Amino acid sequence: MAIGVGLLGLGTVGAGVAAILMGPEGRHPLVGELALRRIAVRDLERPRPLELDPQLLTTSPEAVIDDPAVAIVVEVMGGLEPARSLILRAIAAGKPVVTANKAVIARYGEEIAAAAAERGVYVLIEAAVGGGIPIIEPLKQSLGGNRIQRVSGIINGTTNYILSRMADEGAAYGDVLADAQRLGYAEADPAADVQGGDAADKIAILAGLAYGGPVAREAIATEGIDRLQARDVAYAAQLGYVVKLLAVAQREGEGEPLPLDVRVHPTLLPKHHPLAGVHGVNNAILVEGDPVGRVMFYGPGAGAGPTASAVVADILNIAGIRRATGSEAGARLDPLLAASSWRRCELVDGSGTSHRNYVRLQTRDEAGVIGRIGTCFGEAGVSIQSIVQFEAREGEAGGGAEIVVITHEVRESAFRSALAAIEALEEVRTVAACLRTL
Repeated sequence: MAIGVGLLGLGTVGAGVAAILMGPEGRHPLVGELALRRIAVRDLERPRPLELDPQLLTTSPEAVIDDPAVAIVVEVMGGLEPARSLILRAIAAGKPVVTANKAVIARYGEEIAAAAAERGVYVLIEAAVGGGIPIIEPLKQSLGGNRIQRVSGIINGTTNYILSRMADEGAAYGDVLADAQRLGYAEADPAADVQGGDAADKIAILAGLAYGGPVAREAIATEGIDRLQARDVAYAAQLGYVVKLLAVAQREGEGEPLPLDVRVHPTLLPKHHPLAGVHGVNNAILVEGDPVGRVMFYGPGAGAGPTASAVVADILNIAGIRRATGSEAGARLDPLLAASSWRRCELVDGSGTSHRNYVRLQTRDEAGVIGRIGTCFGEAGVSIQSIVQFEAREGEAGGGAEIVVITHEVRESAFRSALAAIEALEEVRTVAACLRTL
């Protein structure tokens, strides 16, 4: 008997999932044993590229969940509500869920995991991070024997496309964003991407998997690329770096709760770094652990095809378990986040963490400025790796100079103390940019 699938949403990803299920030829044999039973849509009259039986469509997502012919519920609606409530409804009905919804999992993953554990059903989330890149299952299973030190990644394709164009062409952020919107790489309202929120959702999920406990999404320090200037991308290139929007989760010691530093921000990467060569809309996640060392997962991070691929992989996992165990719900194994809540995690105060930094200062062009800036850094205990003076750009009021400093690794509180002293110098007009550096 075919295994019934119910779709909540028939947008870009939902249509991609439907296309795979309706065309099983040449795919895994189990795809042929899946059957679309009901699909929830907003508008029944909207033209669709797929030829679907009108009887499959409904405007009631609850009807999809409650349909006895639906054995697996696939949530690809997006947004927080009603997606969260619908996922919980499906779990309460004893039906396993597959979702691509990183926003819901990042904020309500603990609640959903508890409900799934109590009911004994799976909630699988491979498509929530990295599109078509398999990263969720490897963190849950393949790398489970490792002591993870750090997970870092380029996990937003829109911002990576923008930064790649800025680096390759010297183009301004606003111009490239407009192109990305015309090409469909960026939404009409790009805030979730360019302000870092999308990447923060995803790194919250990855951190929970890597370290075995939920991470407070609202506590993740987040900075996007919406204030990044083309000149900083150009200066970085001259100094041997590329700029990427990096999401990072790393262990900051031991103890209970486990201290973690989780953050999202534009970062200068040395050109030889494994993530520096990730261009366009591609994503990559670098996992560093003991004993595996460095492992990188790379590929298309968004779009109908890659994301639908990950969704269907999760459906097949559940279908395979059903076939092997004969269980209607799947199997009473660890749902959602493998080994979730086996420890507590806590985000550390960012002022106590240590990083390398890039700083661009606009100053008067006169003798002794670099020396006085260096003195401020030195008195705060900040070691400088390099300091370079560039001429101010043509047409800028008052002329002057731009001084770019890259520091060695330093505690954040000491670095901020040095910046405050530098800003107080009469010769310094402004701290124009401040970015992290690897």
